Amino acid sequence: MRTIASAACAVFLLLTGFFMASSAAAQPAPAPTAKVQVQPLNAISAPLPASQFDAEKATDAYLATIKGQARKKSDAYFEGGYVLLLVDALYTIVVAALLLWLRISAWMRNVAQGWTRSRFWQVAIYVVLFLIVFAIAEFPLAVYEGFIREHTYGLSNMTFAQWLGDFLKGFGIQLVFGTIVLTLIYAAVRAAGRSWWIWGWLITMVFFVIAAIIAPVFISPIFNDYYPLKEGPVKAEILSLARSNGIPVHNVYEFNASRQSKRISANVSGAFGTTRISMTDNLLNRSSPREVYAVLGHEMGHYVLSHNAIGITWFGIVFLLAFAFVNWGYRWLAALFGGNWDVRDIADPAGLPVAIALFTFFLLIATPVTNTITRTLEAQADIFGLNTARQPDGFALATLKLSEYRKLDPSPLEEFVFYDHPSGRSRIFMSMRWKAQHLNDPDIKAGPVSPQ
Repeated sequence: MRTIASAACAVFLLLTGFFMASSAAAQPAPAPTAKVQVQPLNAISAPLPASQFDAEKATDAYLATIKGQARKKSDAYFEGGYVLLLVDALYTIVVAALLLWLRISAWMRNVAQGWTRSRFWQVAIYVVLFLIVFAIAEFPLAVYEGFIREHTYGLSNMTFAQWLGDFLKGFGIQLVFGTIVLTLIYAAVRAAGRSWWIWGWLITMVFFVIAAIIAPVFISPIFNDYYPLKEGPVKAEILSLARSNGIPVHNVYEFNASRQSKRISANVSGAFGTTRISMTDNLLNRSSPREVYAVLGHEMGHYVLSHNAIGITWFGIVFLLAFAFVNWGYRWLAALFGGNWDVRDIADPAGLPVAIALFTFFLLIATPVTNTITRTLEAQADIFGLNTARQPDGFALATLKLSEYRKLDPSPLEEFVFYDHPSGRSRIFMSMRWKAQHLNDPDIKAGPVSPQ
């Protein structure tokens, strides 16, 4: 055995030496080298001096094109919204208080209990009655804000019958989804006890996600007709922008928003196969292609930057605090006035007006926070749109059209508290600042000249 092993080792060593020698002999010869000529590139032309373009002057010049009565009307409309923000909250709280103190809420609960012994279906019946009564109570304010005021400022194209039709459609959607969500929340209240507010919050957030997915396909077409944008250079450019930014769409849709108003708008909405690009007929009919590309670039920014998910996350934090506030405030108020209202405990659906009032109050106080969240996301989408569509003047002109219902030049405090989008001045200045940094780009050189 030793002899066989020794022979095997000898053979192995001989073979190894042979293959190593063969490998060394097979090594390729060094490749021939050549001398590379190195020379500096031609110098880039010097940038235009700053004196030739002033972003602040261009911003002021754009803003100055909206003046006189048009500017006064825009400011008055938007500033009126400051008052309505408080009026809406107080109106809701007063309606809730009347339902409690007049024991209308307790009566609706008793009616529901008379129809079924199932606590689950008692809540569903109560919620339907509550939403109907609440909508009737708030109808006068809805008529003023949605119809009378819009016509006063020339912002609505609808007859009262048309407006009422949309109002009833919106109420029908609210009735269906509101009944489902509130019934599930009250089921969580009964099952989870003191931790109900966490489960109620989770149910609400799941509903928000589902609504974001189904709205573009199932909800929006209830109010407007959607149809593919006609073939042409505008559609081709929009789809090119979408493909270059990884947006999974194969068509662009137009919808007849002109039946409601003359406001320009667009959106990239949906998720998980429901994503679509949509724009109003107003945007197409009232805007140049440059403005259309600028607006769509902004809307694509929301999609690419995952603003739906980010927005739901941030608002989820706000809503979690709101649910915690309602949980604390409800127990405190029910302990003081529950006997007067005939409200037994937090699982009693008759106490829903208490929760609505507390939730409304919290969101009113949180207005600067919620506005800052959306305003920040909008500013990010503005910057994305400029870098994608590269239409700074188009975006400035589109911003001026938005001044029909948004104050262009607020104070910093106004913008912080009341604006859920950057102000007109902020957006136009951002566009002109971007342009100042790209003055020597060929497409910007060939583009329109900004006012100075």
